[in-house]
Formats: sequence, structure tokens, C-alpha cells
Amino acid sequence: MMSIISLRQMAVGQQGKIAAVEALGEMGRRIRDMGIIPGTTVSVVGRAPLRDPVALRISGVTISLRNSEADHISVDIGN
Repeated sequence: MMSIISLRQMAVGQQGKIAAVEALGEMGRRIRDMGIIPGTTVSVVGRAPLRDPVALRISGVTISLRNSEADHISVDIGN
């Protein structure tokens, strides 16, 4: 069963697969250059004290994204 949410809504420790990257232009290119592409498994490993940015684990690498960027990424958290 598919359950699609925004990457920003994911909780620390939650994992899912990237369903779509809806960012355009420079932001979209930067997000894809970091390896955030549909089908990739992503997990949230931490958040800053004010919940921005969010730390993600993708393909064995930890990266961080601002919530404004995470809003453009849809994740399938279904089992």
C-alpha cells in the first residue's frame, strides 16, 4: 500500500522511497545532484533544534536539506 507524504513530514528514524522531486530550476538540479531521485531509499537521521534543516541518509551518505527544499520532495512510506 502506497502512502505518499512530503519529506518534511517524515519523523526522525522513518524511512521511505523517493516518489517524486517536484522542484524546478536550480533547486531541482541541486536536489537531484545530491542523489535525491525517484526510487532511492531515504531515511531521516536527525533535525536541528528548530527542526530546520533535516539530516537525511541516502546511499550511505548523510546530507542535509532545508525544509523549504524538503517540501518539494514526495516520499512513499508504505510498507
